[in-house]
This record gives sequence, C-alpha cells and structure tokens, in this order.
Amino acid sequence: MAKLIYSAITSLDGYVADEAGNFDWSEPDEEVHTFINDLERPIGTYLYGRRMYEVMLPWETAHALPDLPAHGRDFTAVWQAADKIVYSTTLQTVSSARTRIENEFDPEAVRRMKAASARDISVGGPDLAGQAIKAGLVDELHLFVSPILVGGGKQSFPDTVRLNLDLLDERRFGNGVVHLRYRTVREETAGG
Repeated sequence: MAKLIYSAITSLDGYVADEAGNFDWSEPDEEVHTFINDLERPIGTYLYGRRMYEVMLPWETAHALPDLPAHGRDFTAVWQAADKIVYSTTLQTVSSARTRIENEFDPEAVRRMKAASARDISVGGPDLAGQAIKAGLVDELHLFVSPILVGGGKQSFPDTVRLNLDLLDERRFGNGVVHLRYRTVREETAGG
C-alpha cells in the first residue's frame, strides 16, 4: 500500500507564500534541492490543485534550458516520470504528459489509489493537502522550514485540523533550512 505524503517548503511562521503571494524566499539551494530530488524519486503520482500544478508546470520543459544546473535536470526527470492528477473545475486542458484532470477531490478514489499503488503518492499545495488531511488520507508530512518569518499569507495547514504526529527524521542544511519528517498518528493507534 502506498503512502500519501504532503511535502511543503514553509516559513518558520507557517506560510508557503507571503501576503503578496510571493514564495521566492523558498527556492531551494543545491543541497536542499538534491535532498528533495531523492525524496521525490519514489513518487509515482502527484496530486495537485490547479494553482500548484501551474507552479510546477515549468518542470515539463525545464530540461531544454541550457543553464539548468544538474540538480534541476535531475528533478525535471523525476517530475516528468510521475503521473499527475490535477483537481480543478476551471482547467480544461493540461500542458504536461502523464496528466489528467479530475473535477473534484474524491477521498474514496484516493484511498483506492493508495491501496492499489506500488509507489507513493504526493499531495501538493496547502488547499488540496488540507482536504486530504481532513479526510485522514495523509500518512507522512515532509516540511522544509525556511529561516524566515513572512508575517502572513498562505498557510501551510488548515486552521480546523488537529493531528497527532510522530517525528521520524530531521535534517539541518547549510542554508538554515530544516527538514522535518513526520508520520501521522491515527486515532486508533494513538497512545499505543
């Protein structure tokens, strides 16, 4: 059975973008990007909302950029090799291979996908991840905490969810980013 993983680069105060929608402060350096590449390599399917898909779409053609560094070329290959499902009521067509559109997020369909998949699944973007967390589907969280306070903006997590977590791993990078890997603790397993 595959795991559903929510991975996000977040500010120390818990935002994936500031109040103006900027997230340039979150761009990973070579060390962090190489680590992310290795985490993403086992992913078989990415689940995205429309906005997150549009943020990730440049990876479809990034391999053609002459000055793309090796870690960028590596991520391009990882991203292109995975299937993508975009949940959107407004998007009519996709611009990447191995991609399909679903009109709405269906927790039961994702449960079936997890049960049938040999490779892990990633949910990207805080809105879609929030729906998956509320449905009890997320098995792991990978947070890359950036050494910055942005003071407001797009939150990493929804306000109305309480979730017990078990820290599995942590890593500190030279640029001050800290990676935290958590497993969700289900109610039936909480406390033993």
